[in-house]
Amino acid sequence: MTRKLGTIFVAISAVLYSIGGLCIKVIPWSGMAINGGRTAIALVVIGLYLVLVKHPLRFNRWILLGALCVFGANSLYAVANKLTTAANAIILQFTAPIFVLLFSALFFHKKPKKLDCIACLAVFGGILFFFVDSLEMGGGLGNFLALLSGVAYAGVFMMNDMPDSDAISSVFWGDVLSALTGLPFLLQETEFPPQAIVSIILLGVFQVALAYILLTIGLAVTTPVTACLISGIEPILNPILVALFYGEMVGHFAVVGAAIVIIGVVGYNLAQIRQYQLEYKGEEIK
Repeated sequence: MTRKLGTIFVAISAVLYSIGGLCIKVIPWSGMAINGGRTAIALVVIGLYLVLVKHPLRFNRWILLGALCVFGANSLYAVANKLTTAANAIILQFTAPIFVLLFSALFFHKKPKKLDCIACLAVFGGILFFFVDSLEMGGGLGNFLALLSGVAYAGVFMMNDMPDSDAISSVFWGDVLSALTGLPFLLQETEFPPQAIVSIILLGVFQVALAYILLTIGLAVTTPVTACLISGIEPILNPILVALFYGEMVGHFAVVGAAIVIIGVVGYNLAQIRQYQLEYKGEEIK
């Protein structure tokens, strides 16, 4: 698979992740209950995928580490949403690109590129600008958990960089942990309206299973920083979709923030393509 196709897969996964706001809005359950239900459904889909592509399910300490990152990103964000504002939670989770750069330098001795650092600042700044009207002080525990979810989310994008890793196996085991911890909360719920059932199925099949499958395929040919930055379109698309389908309008700052993120992501990828072309020409000359 080419880098271009891998980038497209990561972008599609980000679009699928962004439907969460639409679906969660009509589900009258706690964050942990929703997470348990959607990951239980996702396990069935991912299991079928593994059978169809004849990919053996693996397990070792590095796959477990990846699974804990998937579990942490899913669960910490779900809990944080109930303890702080949605804007605070998503802003703090999308500190992930910064942690990717930090962990790459500390554990894999990869010096951050100037382009990566500039793109990280642009995308994070755009997301911050998007939610500037919604940010609130307070919710200390929720903010802390959201920040931890950003650390875990960074680990998700680095699953392929871990030695003897297998990203899709990490996703499967991470969803097992999410389902086991979330389903007890789902069993305590008393309201199960039809729209909630349909929404939880959509979340499980598309927002978790298919999105993670596409992400793991894309991660095989894209760097963690690139994939993480591309995924920065998710927190922008999420409220835009809610605005389109539920009439919750976004402000002028949000429009500017969305433009910054889109320009940052597109500009970063164009610069990457240009850099690859120059490197390829250089190799041909040699």
